[in-house]
Amino acid sequence: MFNPAEIQKQMADRKAQGVATKDDLATEELQTEQEKEILQAERVYRQGVVGLRDLIAPASMRIGSGFLELNGKFVSTVFITTYPRYISVGWFEPVINSSMTMDIAMYFIPIPSGIVLKQLKKKLGNVGAQMIGDREKGAPRDPLQETAYQDIEKLRDDLTQGIEHFFQFGLYITVYAKTQKELEESMETLEIDIGSKLVYSRRSIWQTEQGFNSTLPLGKDWIQVYANLNTSPIASTFPFISSELTSDDGILYGINRHNNSLILFDRFSLQNANFVVFATSGAGKSYAIKLEVLRSLMQGTDVIIIDPEREYKYLTEAVGGVYINISLNSDSRINPFDLPKRTDEENKAADIIRSAVITLKGLVRLMIGQLSHEEDSILDRALLETYAKNDITASADLSQVTPPVMSDLQGILEGFEGGADMAKRLEKYTRGTFAGLIDSRTNIDVNNQLVVFSVRDLEDELRPIAIYTIVNYIWNLVRSEMKKRILVVDEAWWLLQYEDSAKFIHALAKRCRKYYLGLTTITQDVSDFLGSPYGKAIVTNSAMQLLLRQSTAAIDAVSETFMLTQGERYLLLESGVGEGIFFAGSKHVAIKVVASYAEDQIITTDPRQLLEIQEAKDEFEQQQK
Repeated sequence: MFNPAEIQKQMADRKAQGVATKDDLATEELQTEQEKEILQAERVYRQGVVGLRDLIAPASMRIGSGFLELNGKFVSTVFITTYPRYISVGWFEPVINSSMTMDIAMYFIPIPSGIVLKQLKKKLGNVGAQMIGDREKGAPRDPLQETAYQDIEKLRDDLTQGIEHFFQFGLYITVYAKTQKELEESMETLEIDIGSKLVYSRRSIWQTEQGFNSTLPLGKDWIQVYANLNTSPIASTFPFISSELTSDDGILYGINRHNNSLILFDRFSLQNANFVVFATSGAGKSYAIKLEVLRSLMQGTDVIIIDPEREYKYLTEAVGGVYINISLNSDSRINPFDLPKRTDEENKAADIIRSAVITLKGLVRLMIGQLSHEEDSILDRALLETYAKNDITASADLSQVTPPVMSDLQGILEGFEGGADMAKRLEKYTRGTFAGLIDSRTNIDVNNQLVVFSVRDLEDELRPIAIYTIVNYIWNLVRSEMKKRILVVDEAWWLLQYEDSAKFIHALAKRCRKYYLGLTTITQDVSDFLGSPYGKAIVTNSAMQLLLRQSTAAIDAVSETFMLTQGERYLLLESGVGEGIFFAGSKHVAIKVVASYAEDQIITTDPRQLLEIQEAKDEFEQQQK
């Protein structure tokens, strides 16, 4: 077999010995010819291989003085030359949020502080000497010189202390358009937007190719037009906020749509663990919360849910939770007169009774309507008397007492002067149509990691009353035993329709951090929620917020409350299911809620999927029989 390397070695040995022959020379020529043929074949092969450069290179390019024609599109570049003395944060937002197609390149070249300090010292000396000279000549003071002197002094101090750093900063914007006329209009609009911030720009005339190359993702600056800026003004130019939102602990809430990183967060690590969710119907709010609930259960967190539409029943069955149906036809009952079982230095019996009386007064107002000042005073005394009749006083052991029921209060009011009318209005809840719902002793068992209260089968008139009672019962439970818990109130706008229930849920949002409780409020009626002063206060007292797709009617209220940019408004109006903006403390990112297949089968709210799951379940049960 022909081996060029072996023959070449033999020839080298013969040449070294001085015994090369004509055959050796012929063999060497043959080898050279074969090497040329191999190189030619390799060249031909490479011409037939498509590389990355062939895929991304434009098919045609024409370079003009003011624009570049690229594959039938017209391209031009502007660069920033001058910045004002003061520039506001987010000044670059109009450019970022414009509908123009563009590439933006930012070049940061750090300058050693020693060099800058040396130049500033020289500049300070020149300005100071000029000011002294003008003063000696009797010339009027020059505010511009004095301001420049103060700015240089401050910058020297900040650089010396390491508060600020100095950079050469290059900012280039390349605009694309379909026609030359459209390109000119876009360039004028861009220059107006930039000029309105007192930032001056210039077009890259006779440098169109260099401008285009400088904004490509190559990291090479061919224009090299820089401004000397310190850290603060450069930071104001940065167009993206909170592109990362993750922590070492917590659960996965979704994927960061900016960079596909994970949004991993522990809500209990913030100043409070409260969470608000706003979205239109079908935007995926219940799906997102059920996913959080499922993952929180895996972390050992107890979860309590108030379910207005029976959306959490399948999830409860899947994880072995307790599902409690509260309705007139149900056997499950909650007594609104229940009290926390634990007393300590912070929760004395007298304070607990006083708090219970205030809460019950709010419940009675929900039941019978507004009360006069006289009726309010009578009701206050009647509630205290009702508890006292059952030996519940400031000196009682609350863990050993039996709370009264609503009919006990009615009996006390009937014996009070001026209380007969209130007793009459309470009668429909004790002996009338609604009897039994809140006039019985508590008989439910909540000893489970997941407890769901369903209020779907309640009449609309009873629903606010029942939710108020349930939330109060949960609050007593929380105060009785401290655990890491999450309380989910779905369709929370029901509670904000009435002032007493709105006050109660607001007070709960303010106080629950103390008891290791995180309150989650969900609503699709954003206008009603934010239109209430208590609704806005709940948002303020919630360290986490999730905004999914919004309606055009609600976007203005949402934008004002959360101070959204124009781009974020568009994002919320055009988001798909499970997409929106996630806020945690002072940071926020665009989020996409994602679940595994197994999680999706448990938490889905899609009626089609639910029907398929139910059919598969029925088929399995038939096979088992």
